[in-house]
Amino acid sequence: MAMYLISFPSAAMVVPADEMQAVGRDANTVIDEAKAAGVYVFAGGIEESVPPVLVSAGGDVAEGGYSWAPPLTGGFTVLELPSREEAIAWAARIAKACRCDQELRVIF
Repeated sequence: MAMYLISFPSAAMVVPADEMQAVGRDANTVIDEAKAAGVYVFAGGIEESVPPVLVSAGGDVAEGGYSWAPPLTGGFTVLELPSREEAIAWAARIAKACRCDQELRVIF
């Protein structure tokens, strides 16, 4: 079994305000189904109102993330699945619920 990161940047989620409640409901339904199937590891969203800090190996702390990298935003789900094909199927379910494309990556 491998763990898969299914994610999207917040800019990808272009949903009319009157659909956001349905998006939340549909996304929670898919997460509940992943939990029931025993494949759920964790999920969440980046709290974009709280800026990141960069912590060095020596413990120094600087406001902001990597200056050269795009900001990390959006939401993510981690599932543990037996195959890439099953991961793609779950990513498609999440994409449908969230009304936006999802990136799929293997994590270890």
